[in-house]
Amino acid sequence: MTAATEHAAPYLAALPVPSGQSWLDGLREAAARQFASRGFPQTSEEEWRFTNVAPIARVPFRPARAEDARQEAGALDATLFPAAGAGRLVFLNGRFAPELSSLVPGITAGSLAEAIGREPDAVSAHLGRHADIAANPFVALNTAFIEDGAWLRVAKNAVPEQPVYLVFVGGGSDAPTVCHPRTLVTVGPNAQVTLAEIYIGAGDGVAFTNAVTEIVVAENAVVDHYKVLLEPLETFHVATMQVWQGRSSNFSSHSFSMGGALVRNDANSTVEEGGECTLNGLYVAGGTQHIDNHTAIDHAKPHGASHELYKGILDGKASAVFNGKVYVRQDAQKIDAKQTNKNLVLSEDAVINTKPELQIWADDVRCTHGATIGQLDAEAIFYLQSRGIAREDARALLTRAFARDVIDRVKPEPLRHLLERALARRLE
Repeated sequence: MTAATEHAAPYLAALPVPSGQSWLDGLREAAARQFASRGFPQTSEEEWRFTNVAPIARVPFRPARAEDARQEAGALDATLFPAAGAGRLVFLNGRFAPELSSLVPGITAGSLAEAIGREPDAVSAHLGRHADIAANPFVALNTAFIEDGAWLRVAKNAVPEQPVYLVFVGGGSDAPTVCHPRTLVTVGPNAQVTLAEIYIGAGDGVAFTNAVTEIVVAENAVVDHYKVLLEPLETFHVATMQVWQGRSSNFSSHSFSMGGALVRNDANSTVEEGGECTLNGLYVAGGTQHIDNHTAIDHAKPHGASHELYKGILDGKASAVFNGKVYVRQDAQKIDAKQTNKNLVLSEDAVINTKPELQIWADDVRCTHGATIGQLDAEAIFYLQSRGIAREDARALLTRAFARDVIDRVKPEPLRHLLERALARRLE
């Protein structure tokens, strides 16, 4: 047994019972075998060079129960869920809670487990087809534990007026627990939808959230996606979002990481001809937090565009990683891609490792990338102090201004206000 696989055994011993669906059981078994042979990633691997997951591997997590998080879910701040026609799907440690949820007209949404039983062909056509179990051991671990999760289908030409909020409540037990939230979203041709994933924690115990989201965007469809991480500072969070974009589709995702002890976000998209992809993010870390953002945009066909803006704020002894890749395949001519990572370091002990990358095999493209690391402008602080603003207030004002560039891009107003409040709490 290698060092990478020695911690996999407790997870493999707790695998769910067979579902009775041969395609699902086969998918789970293949994923379990993959995780058993690969184990947890090591820092010797390039993709994990700056993120050591040993703190996750060595904790004896047990599978979380929905009941663990139910009390916390009942006391959730109502402002988290806009009531005016917005859809709200609540999941307790990865399991759908219909009594806490409300749906949006024109959208099929709810329990992934129920969808598997009700329309297995529609689910099996996409579940596990995009997030690669061989590429990421945490995807394999999540896939091996597929039981329930979020199922969202937007029909052809549908344009819901209100956003859909997927709220994942994790933890809630005194003992270390793990949950594997799974989300499958399919958006039909010419449809449009606004979707937000919000991750919060129950209680203060150590917990591990291992999430996978697959999003299929058909031709000419438009998806506005948000991910908000507000879990406690005792929580480990590893997540993969895998997107497939059809011809002339438009997908945008905005990631906000303001919680968690060790966080890893993978955001990947394959873009077909004429497609446009936007990946933006804001990460705020203090104390000994570690936040790792890996992005990959694969321009598979010509006439596409992509835009990335990730900003980080680090204080204390926090560390962060940004690794962004843009692939342009040989036949993908006329690609316009721009990638930017900006970091604000507020202490001498904070560390940022940033690595924007372009891999281009076509010759008729316009692609740029860049990264900056800096501190607050001393002259700007002095100017504000000269206007009667205290030094600490001046620092906070400039820091919020740095973050607002990303937060102001959030279209749903209630979600934007939630992020503003969360940012103010973190900066305190």
